[in-house]
Amino acid sequence: MRQDFRTQICWTTVTADAQSIRMGLMVHQMDQLSWEGCTPVNANLSRLRSRLRARRGTGLLALIVAMVTVASMALSGGAATAGGGTGTAFYAHGVDPQFGVCRGVDPSCYHNWYNFDPAKNGYHVLVFTKTAGPRHADLGPALGAGLDPTLTAANAVQNGMIRLGRQNGFSVDWTEDTSVFASPATLFKYNAILFFTSRTALDDAAQSSLRIYMEGGGAFIGVHNAFGTEYNWNWYLGLLGNAQLYDHGPVQTATVDLTTRHDSSTSSLPSSWTGEDEWYNLTTEPTGVRVLATVNEKSMPTDPPTGYYGSPGMGGDHPVAWCQYYDGGRAWLTTMGHDAGDWAADSTYPGAQQFQKLLVGGIKSAMGETSFCK
Repeated sequence: MRQDFRTQICWTTVTADAQSIRMGLMVHQMDQLSWEGCTPVNANLSRLRSRLRARRGTGLLALIVAMVTVASMALSGGAATAGGGTGTAFYAHGVDPQFGVCRGVDPSCYHNWYNFDPAKNGYHVLVFTKTAGPRHADLGPALGAGLDPTLTAANAVQNGMIRLGRQNGFSVDWTEDTSVFASPATLFKYNAILFFTSRTALDDAAQSSLRIYMEGGGAFIGVHNAFGTEYNWNWYLGLLGNAQLYDHGPVQTATVDLTTRHDSSTSSLPSSWTGEDEWYNLTTEPTGVRVLATVNEKSMPTDPPTGYYGSPGMGGDHPVAWCQYYDGGRAWLTTMGHDAGDWAADSTYPGAQQFQKLLVGGIKSAMGETSFCK
């Protein structure tokens, strides 16, 4: 059927960080739609305004893209997510206006720009464990300066990663020295960078290097208290999947359930197992990502897992592992890994063996050794 179009001008003002933009949006509407067609556009922009105010730092260009994106979504009558992942209503063509980057589960967000050449160079992982706040016991004592400083037996995470790398065909370096991040050239030596950190771990130069590394096609692995890191850096919030640590309940056992067996990081695992952790309560559920595993709060001795700041838990949808493409790179993330037992060889700690398999699978997929985020 032929569809006639007419044009309506919708004006709106979006304010973020004391900057105002006033622009006209040409809204093409089908004849059978009401002239009230501006209402969904303005409603979406109102929601966008709130998100922008809540997460300062979104660039001017991203804001303009966001406004045009929201208008086009109102025409299509639905929220477009990046590659079909769950997420907010602001996605279109993979661009997330909250963070000003392409992200989601669509491989078109990936940049194969830097030639890591693993066939020639092999696979290498950098483990970064700097803590500027709470330090988990499984990280052991703080490390000395530089790359690969001396470890003790108490540095369970670092020792565990070295062992897992040796067993699975990738080398591991470790550091808590921010100066290692001073240049993107240093980071491009690694196929993946793993964070188990806290609070403000990077200075401005390090933040820029990490972003350039991701833009070139790097891989980020966020583990446990990586979610308690860089609270005031909006780009990093997006890297985590738009979810950060709020609080957690007591350490306790619970049932972990896979949401997919098709991803290479989950394909070798059982559909469910009993694990033990702090089970982080997040600020929001991750958006625009592919959730790989959840924890069943009903299986916890303390249900709901009320946290130390009063969070009542996350209910029936409590994710603990997920993946996404982000700003040109790949990000694989898990909130698990709290205890030293999670990292030990031949560990009998509840869920440790499954956690290690999941983590290794996630690292391999993020590095591109196996398929990613399927």
